[in-house]
Amino acid sequence: MAAAEREAELERKSVKEKARLRLREFDVGDKFSRLPLPKASVLLPLTVRGGELHLLLTVRSMQLRRSPGEVCFPGGKSEAVDKDEIDTALREAKEEVGLQPEKVEVICRLVPGIDKMNHLVTPVVGFIEDTFQATPNPDEVSDVFLVPLEYFVKPLNYKTLPYKTSSSYLSWMHCFTYDDHERKMSFKIWGLTAHFAVFLALVIFGKRPTFEVDYDLDNLISSSENNFMNLYASLYERKKSNL
Repeated sequence: MAAAEREAELERKSVKEKARLRLREFDVGDKFSRLPLPKASVLLPLTVRGGELHLLLTVRSMQLRRSPGEVCFPGGKSEAVDKDEIDTALREAKEEVGLQPEKVEVICRLVPGIDKMNHLVTPVVGFIEDTFQATPNPDEVSDVFLVPLEYFVKPLNYKTLPYKTSSSYLSWMHCFTYDDHERKMSFKIWGLTAHFAVFLALVIFGKRPTFEVDYDLDNLISSSENNFMNLYASLYERKKSNL
């Protein structure tokens, strides 16, 4: 191995190790797994390119009934064969982009979110090799691309979008436009996908983003869990009032 290659390999290992240490502090394990909501999981696949962390994302097939053409992470609903959220995320990633489960170094589960169908969605973070070549399942995925993770704290094109939560509370969401200059394509990343990407970047980099976020950045663990439990409580209250 040439000196330059050795140096690049050491740098890659160092970047990964720093990220691993930060992520393990934020691992929620199965803390939220028993909440009485239908379950889903997404895989947040990290890889190191050119000494920088990148996140793999997919574009949903236009044939899909729900959210066609939208950017998301590999993932989907829990099935009976899955023993936990990690199993769900790995199984879905294999089905959608051909990522073999044994090729993923799973690091942690982060605080979940609740999607518009009221699924409890758990983000599972894992490292994949920088040599991974996706083989998208055309029934589910029309494209696969990488975004530097730092883009989700220091974007070039960012705005907020207003939306109503499932409990009819008016809020806002992150919306990023990422220009892939190599491929001359633009991708819009928003909603729960952007929410998870931003939180992942905040966890790993530990620095203030160039836009407003709904967290106490000095107490990121507790404020992220409090935000989620407030969201869950508002959903639970709405369900009770509809009975």
